[in-house]
Amino acid sequence: MKQKTQSVSVLFMLFSILFCVCLIAANLLETKQIAAGPISLTGGLIVFPVSYIINDCVCEVWGYRKARLLIWTGFAMNFFFVIVGAICDVIPGAPYWTNEAGFHAIFGLAPRIAAASFIAFLFGSFINAYVMSKMKLRDGKRRFSARAVLSTVFGESADSIIFFPLALGGVVPIEALPGMMIGQVVLKTLYEVIALPVTIRVVKALKRHEGEDVYDEGISYNVLKVFQI
Repeated sequence: MKQKTQSVSVLFMLFSILFCVCLIAANLLETKQIAAGPISLTGGLIVFPVSYIINDCVCEVWGYRKARLLIWTGFAMNFFFVIVGAICDVIPGAPYWTNEAGFHAIFGLAPRIAAASFIAFLFGSFINAYVMSKMKLRDGKRRFSARAVLSTVFGESADSIIFFPLALGGVVPIEALPGMMIGQVVLKTLYEVIALPVTIRVVKALKRHEGEDVYDEGISYNVLKVFQI
């Protein structure tokens, strides 16, 4: 009996690695607060939107099923990193080690914030990929820029709507939450728009190199069918 083989390209693998690195780096960079005039930001804003750009590229070139595999892989690697960091954080340091507070500030992620982050990431990323896929089926080769931006708006909106109330509800005044959510969506979407000329060139180069331009006709959008690639 012939065994069905499933494979991914080297470029998809490299994009997956970069995706995972961006998610893990965002966790670390989130611990730094940045003031941009009157706006308070975190260092994670530097790298986290890159994960949405990678999601767009993968979904556009290889389709929703590969994007689904990418998202779950990123989730698993990020979860592993957070768990290992938390375990190391609770292990007592050596008597001569004096950086306990600094290490805890980076790796001692509160369970509530970690859970909110993971849930928001999954919802936001899958909505981003779904919107990309459906718009491509409707528009064909046209309007890549529109679907890249709109998928980010929908994905980042879902991410912010879930994350901020779950992570900061009862800590930050409730009237301040809408402004924080809107600010994050606007800034991350602006990031996508600024990066769009590069994203377009990357997508075109990927399609030429891979010889692929997948349309998700008749597929299942069930997020749990991870290995149907």
